[in-house]
Amino acid sequence: MKHVSSKRERDRAVVLDVVRRFGPLSRVDIHQLTRLRPGTISLLVRDLLDQGQVLAVGPSNNPLGRKQVLLRLNEDHRFIAAIEYDAEVVVAAVLNLAAKVACRISEPTYLEGGIEGLVRQLLAATEKVIRRAGVDPAALVAVGAADPSLIDAQAGVTITSSTIDFWKGVPLQKIFEKRFRVPFLLESNTRARAAAERLLGAGQLAQDMLYLDYGTGIGLGVISEGRLLHGRSGCAGEFGHTHVAVGGPACRCGSFGCLEAIAGAPALAARARGAVLDGGSSMVLELAGGEPDRITGYLVFEAARRGDKMCAALVEDVEQYLGLSLANVVNLLNPSLVVLDRRLGHGDPEFLERLARIVRRQALSGATDGLAFRFSELGPAAGVMGMALLVVERLFEIPSLQPPQFMTEPAAALL
Repeated sequence: MKHVSSKRERDRAVVLDVVRRFGPLSRVDIHQLTRLRPGTISLLVRDLLDQGQVLAVGPSNNPLGRKQVLLRLNEDHRFIAAIEYDAEVVVAAVLNLAAKVACRISEPTYLEGGIEGLVRQLLAATEKVIRRAGVDPAALVAVGAADPSLIDAQAGVTITSSTIDFWKGVPLQKIFEKRFRVPFLLESNTRARAAAERLLGAGQLAQDMLYLDYGTGIGLGVISEGRLLHGRSGCAGEFGHTHVAVGGPACRCGSFGCLEAIAGAPALAARARGAVLDGGSSMVLELAGGEPDRITGYLVFEAARRGDKMCAALVEDVEQYLGLSLANVVNLLNPSLVVLDRRLGHGDPEFLERLARIVRRQALSGATDGLAFRFSELGPAAGVMGMALLVVERLFEIPSLQPPQFMTEPAAALL
């Protein structure tokens, strides 16, 4: 929680956040929402207009009485740099305060240089996208990073990753704040995507929602009563490391029989590659240009969608494991909506319906009544958009009024 030392500072933050959330608003509307004195509101609004933080956007349309000037947040007053990455791709973007992308770049993740090499790439990509966006560095208010690892969000440190072996104990907050001289926010890429889909995509502001992230790993973003679930140490949503098979294949997390090791995209690709090398005939080899090493899980989904029998059988196994695992989570958390990463099943509507049938068949009827299933809508920009949204929430957090020193310190310390 942020703190301020004066009531005026806090009132200013309240007015600005109300305009951001509910604008366009008149001063009368602000008074009705905040119960601040009209004179205080007028003074604060004048300051915000002078600083360019809010804009006057015309008169209200009230049928009676004096027309009021409507105010809204100036979304282009400040900008956020955001970066998302995993074992395959790095995406960097500059976004405004409405999480609208001003400029975005992507490039393959550089894994050969270890921690130092990847850190250099993340910093360079962030600097590059800021330059391309043509944003004044003074207008940059924060940098956010959506990370594929288990993270310590409070300290801004990656703890460990099951998809990037060397990515452990990296103090990203310290590194980025030293380079860019602005606050830094670290979040898991799954939670960042979940936040974006809820507010700007398929989630449609659902209060209780699951977002299934499917890439080099498998994650679950959990939104309960409108809030992202983190858990005590930030491990909430480690869906890919739930155990689904006794004595199953080894997982990169160090355990055995994890969902990710059985149904993740790399595992799916490995099974298809093994079948082809054993002499199996499949369209997936053609899609991979005749090179087994280029077979990916996404190509397996595509081949299955086109009617390839071998790949369809492999995808059916993935559907069963994911469906049964999701059914357990649905019973535990009782969401109203499940959003699936569009990469899953290659966005095939029939895949979505088959998975939904498995969940409805296996979960309690009371937990699945009215439960909706949708594919994600935001695509490759979801992670950076989610980081921008989370940064904005932190930026506009209404601060607590710092109590006087004599109320918080022992008497001896004041003598």
